[in-house]
Amino acid sequence: MQQRSASAAKTLCRKILNHHNQIQPLRRPPPCDVFINHRCIDTKRTISGLLFNHLSGLGLHPFLDSKNMKPGDKLFDNIDRAIHESKVGVAVFSPRYCESYFCLHELALLMETKKRVIPIFCDVKPSQLHVKDNGLCPGKDLQRFTYALEEAKYTVGLTFDTIEGDWSQFLKTAMDAVVHNLIEVDAEETHKHHRGYFMKNYYR
Repeated sequence: MQQRSASAAKTLCRKILNHHNQIQPLRRPPPCDVFINHRCIDTKRTISGLLFNHLSGLGLHPFLDSKNMKPGDKLFDNIDRAIHESKVGVAVFSPRYCESYFCLHELALLMETKKRVIPIFCDVKPSQLHVKDNGLCPGKDLQRFTYALEEAKYTVGLTFDTIEGDWSQFLKTAMDAVVHNLIEVDAEETHKHHRGYFMKNYYR
């Protein structure tokens, strides 16, 4: 009986080891090009989701929390890393956008890290967006959020009416804006790299 149990245990161990050997090491996904900041319940199935699909279709690597994150992921860790890695941010403002702490946190971090941000005002006017003090948010965060929101409101962006607007034309315009900004950011980074290389060798 003992010999049979020992044999079964060895067989099980071999199966487990073979299984582990067959598992390929997990590869970390490539850094995102475009971070889509949005109120999930408002625009995930409309503008934000469509932008994600269209950008992915171009071979870019957009970040949309509902698409890029899986159960068990650390919310702030993943979102903050994606923002730092991104080149361009798209802020999709909706009527209830400012009710979300996470939306405002993402927007503030985009601004604080000096990312190029394209505002999209979806069914809402810039003048209708305000950070509200519900007594639960620390004063420091309220200040960050207010500054970021004001900066976004005074950035040239796009407006769209989801009921009367032309979806096809809007998506084309939005995609053109994102690609144009990505090209400009890449050009700026290349120029900075060349300038840094020149200065380093000039003063050597």
